[in-house]
Amino acid sequence: MQVEQLRGQLEQQHAQLEALQATIARLQEQLASARKDSSTSSKPPSSDIVKPPRPHAGADVNPRQQGGQPGHLKHERALFPAEQVSFYAEHPLQDCPCCGGCLRLNGGLARIVQQVDVERPPLRVEQHTCPEYWCAHCKRAFTAPLPAHIDKGGLVGPRLTALIAYLKGVCHASYSTIRKFLRDVMGLTIARGQLAKVIAKVSAALEGAYQELLENLPGQAILNVDETSHNDQGERLCTWCFRADLYTVFKIDPTRSADVLIKVLGEEFDGVLGCDCFSAYRRYMRQFDIRLQLCLAHLIREVKYLTTLSDRPTKVYGERFREALRRLFEVVHARQDMTEAMFHSRLETAKAEVLRQATQDVPATKAAANLALRMQKYGECYFRFITTPGVEPTNNLAEQAIRFVVIDRHITQGTRGETGQRWSERIWTVIATCVQQGRSVWEYLQAAVQAHFTGQSGPTLLTGED
Repeated sequence: MQVEQLRGQLEQQHAQLEALQATIARLQEQLASARKDSSTSSKPPSSDIVKPPRPHAGADVNPRQQGGQPGHLKHERALFPAEQVSFYAEHPLQDCPCCGGCLRLNGGLARIVQQVDVERPPLRVEQHTCPEYWCAHCKRAFTAPLPAHIDKGGLVGPRLTALIAYLKGVCHASYSTIRKFLRDVMGLTIARGQLAKVIAKVSAALEGAYQELLENLPGQAILNVDETSHNDQGERLCTWCFRADLYTVFKIDPTRSADVLIKVLGEEFDGVLGCDCFSAYRRYMRQFDIRLQLCLAHLIREVKYLTTLSDRPTKVYGERFREALRRLFEVVHARQDMTEAMFHSRLETAKAEVLRQATQDVPATKAAANLALRMQKYGECYFRFITTPGVEPTNNLAEQAIRFVVIDRHITQGTRGETGQRWSERIWTVIATCVQQGRSVWEYLQAAVQAHFTGQSGPTLLTGED
């Protein structure tokens, strides 16, 4: 009887132990999920509120000194050409500062310091007068019409209009900040309402070039796409980023669904879409047989997350999965040392190994099972770059392009209605495209505003030339 009682107690304690172990495993998984950062998930680096300290170097390792490192070539700024120098001054030495003796010039050697400064920006004020005339026959008064560019520009001329747009779009400045700049630096007072009208004119000047890029997107052979949230007076919208080889287009839309892709790219898009594994891209692929290149960098972060879990089988699974990915990228980085045939052969071998490690001996944990299922369904989409020249294995291009928009969102807190949305997507497109093409945003804005004021077609963003 006592033995049976002890056996019952032992079984009860064993059940309690199993329940506690299951609870601990669940809590450890929740803790690992809560500790996700930009290195183990798709979270942006800005979400890493507390970053771990850098590992300290060993006692036998000399710490790196600040400044230029041994062997680093010195870089010196070139002197401004003589035609840009507006003032010359020479500072002679009358006698030797050491002994007071006579001095002679030392072979024309000299120390030259060029100092750059700014003056108060001059305001050019034009006055255009249209005298009024009276017609005795018609019994009416008439005035001559203003030139089109004066009538369209109004108070603010084309260069100042472009400057205000540059401050608003490129520098993320608010209307209040622009007012202070114009008042304190340029000596010009302009009301906020007038500034809003100026920005509306620039937005209209950019409309044609923006629409040209938007309509050109469906014909691109390779596109990288990403999306981020957008705030409009408390309403949560979505900013989509389409990065082509020559330009980048931003589009603000109420939804984050595949309907945006269908509307922008159409149902017969024949290129390769580089993206992450978000459901909108997968739906677009399923419905219209679109070719995707899923981002390997996102996959690596998710696999790295598995290695942080406490479950031993899941951790081992993640480590061998990550090792297979590491060997794949070893091949990618060694491309210049191989022939084309050898490179593709080794890539195919590395790809097969990644898919094998991803789908065999999968632990029963949710995180591992979900990743293995995804690799079974969409594994081939991670390796489109192997067979399609020019396709990148990651979606870094779109993520880098959309970073400016995220910064703008944090600084400006979004837009206030349809007018602000159209301005934002157009100026973001101009900024990203000009940077991509190595063009000056300032020069482009001047040309676009000047063309708009004179009723001409604005400069295109397709050719990369002003």
